[in-house]
Amino acid sequence: MVSAVAHTPVKWAARELKLKGFRVYAVDRPCTNEPRFTRRDCYKVILLTTKARLHYGHQSWELDGTYLLFFNPHIPYSMEMRGDVRHGYISLFTEEFITSLDRSESLLQSPLFKIGSPPLFQLPAEQVPFMSGIFQKMLAEQEADYPFKGELIRTYLQLAIHEALHLQPAETLLHHTAAARLAARFLETLEQQFPVENPEQTLALKTAQEFADRLAVHVNHLNKAVKEITGKPTSAHITGRITDEAKALLQHTTWSVAEIAYCLGFAYPTYFNNFFKKQTGITPLACRRAA
Repeated sequence: MVSAVAHTPVKWAARELKLKGFRVYAVDRPCTNEPRFTRRDCYKVILLTTKARLHYGHQSWELDGTYLLFFNPHIPYSMEMRGDVRHGYISLFTEEFITSLDRSESLLQSPLFKIGSPPLFQLPAEQVPFMSGIFQKMLAEQEADYPFKGELIRTYLQLAIHEALHLQPAETLLHHTAAARLAARFLETLEQQFPVENPEQTLALKTAQEFADRLAVHVNHLNKAVKEITGKPTSAHITGRITDEAKALLQHTTWSVAEIAYCLGFAYPTYFNNFFKKQTGITPLACRRAA
């Protein structure tokens, strides 16, 4: 999927998103094995048949089949293609486009786009034609002259989202314990610090204690809730997210390593180098060269 996005006319696509808030592409081409790390300032709902390894934040999944994928613009991702062919559809849209349906909450509160939610659903074979039809209708309306095609496309997009919600276990959708609420607040607060947009911006919260203070809870209570709901300690989420941001800044900006270290809260570049190598096995400069 990431390689597919890279083949689209990016500048033109960005202009279309700015004007209309929505764009959909058909994908039907041979795979490349080149993994690309990306985050774009739009949400994505993707229907894709492929064999690949998906890296999303600091989680990974092996894909082999047809999937619905849901990406929000706050989490970088990459995809390593393992097969010879991929096909499907990629839809990109802004939050403003979808919230014109008078939604009262942010898309980040949706079970499909919420920070910490799995971004993918494998489709049963019998459901693939129906879901493909939805994307084909969006593609057709995109090129049509119908004056209300924006409203119609939003309806199709919502239909795809609701079909995915049908695939999600009910207990996942209704998991609103105190621990789940606190873990969700932590993950949302963590994501609010990203992406880092300029070299003068620095992270305000970097430790579990700092997050606990911001959320007005004891750090032990926060750690227990996050571990219970996500299976990982608070510190692991913070470390993983900073590592993901470091990769994105190294690969997609020309900032110096010292500037990136400063933005991510490291007092000295040496501290950042040691941190990054411990988390990834390579130095920041090696990561940049590889990109």
